[in-house]
Amino acid sequence: MFSHVVIFWTNPEQPDAPDRLIEGAHRYLKDIPGVVNFHIGKMASSERDVVDQSYQVALNAQFESQQAQDDYQVHPEHLEFVEKVFKKVCQRVVIYDFE
Repeated sequence: MFSHVVIFWTNPEQPDAPDRLIEGAHRYLKDIPGVVNFHIGKMASSERDVVDQSYQVALNAQFESQQAQDDYQVHPEHLEFVEKVFKKVCQRVVIYDFE
């Protein structure tokens, strides 16, 4: 199993940016071949000091292998998502990949 976790900070000048990002991810990313599990959502608030609450949206995609994730990165739908959605609504991203 290979996990691809993406943390997004959206543009605060665009109040609908988190919703646009989530909708775009569902439209372009979730059905790309190789995706085993796909979950995207808004940050969950927490009273715990150790929980990062600085971001707006997170994505967790799981693949059978790193190669499947590598193929996902260059898939036309992923590239379209980056151009048509991500670049228009996000200011920052941090990615955590692990096996």
